[in-house]
Amino acid sequence: MKNMIKTKDKTKIFIILFSILLLFILMILTIGIGSVNIPVKGIIDIFLGKGDEINRSIVMDMRLPRIILAVFVGASLSISGALLQSVMKNPLADPGITGVSSGASLVAILIMIYFPNLQRVLPLMAFLGAMTACAIVFLLSWDNGLNSLRIILAGVAVNAMFLGATSLLSILNSEKIQGVLLWINGSLAYRGWREVSYFVPYSILGIVLSLFCIKGANLLSLGDNAAINLGVNVNRTRLLLSLVAVFLAGISTSVVGIIGFIGLIVPHISRLLLGYDYKYLIPMSGVLGGILLLLADTLARFIARPLELPVGVIMSMIGGPFFLFLLRRRKSNA
Repeated sequence: MKNMIKTKDKTKIFIILFSILLLFILMILTIGIGSVNIPVKGIIDIFLGKGDEINRSIVMDMRLPRIILAVFVGASLSISGALLQSVMKNPLADPGITGVSSGASLVAILIMIYFPNLQRVLPLMAFLGAMTACAIVFLLSWDNGLNSLRIILAGVAVNAMFLGATSLLSILNSEKIQGVLLWINGSLAYRGWREVSYFVPYSILGIVLSLFCIKGANLLSLGDNAAINLGVNVNRTRLLLSLVAVFLAGISTSVVGIIGFIGLIVPHISRLLLGYDYKYLIPMSGVLGGILLLLADTLARFIARPLELPVGVIMSMIGGPFFLFLLRRRKSNA
């Protein structure tokens, strides 16, 4: 029996390591895809200090920082979704659906329009906006504990409220409408090393903190009564996990705007591959999130070239049908 468990654990670790290798391979391959295609040999020459100067500028100044952001944003949003699903006891919970992303986005747009000198602390300010949205959802859905259905309903209402405020800002600042529209739709376009420098450290911090949430997430998944019987302070655990999840979602939204469904899709795929243990679910969600957003952004760059579609639009096209599938699956299991 012990040997069987060890074999299963080794298999899961192998899948995670293989996914990490796949992610690195995709990062190299997708550098060459876009309005100007660059072969793999040309990419290798660029990293060796050779190659065409124009291609070098395209790769090093435009595509590489964008790819790094896609990987870390995808990982952050996916881990956030996995934690929120544990906290809210609802497999349909997601930073976008629960209003967390729209709260972060509203604060981020306020700062970009009215307080551009606070750009360096934008991730932290977006976190406060996300935390406000999360608190409102919790208050509206609380009924002697968190009610799964009311979380989704409250999230839809809060999401609509914050998006309405964002639309109002876009009307009042019509001269900056293009930037606001990109933000609402979620886009990695025009992002460079500046965004990498102030986002990636926050993202790494949030991902590391999420690893400390593994035990708490596993205990919450057993149900409140079981967790209490094991001596767990359920409310405190739920609060700590919420802070980490909202932090990851808030800082991600501060850089790329609203990208929905990735926090919903990836944890479910990870569960299908590795099961419900958060020891494997969190790292797998991070890696798969990076892969999915990287592929979606590459498709956004490629599908309508030389125009670039917002990656949030691509994710909505993928995530919408997946969300309906999950709803139907829950209904059939009920």
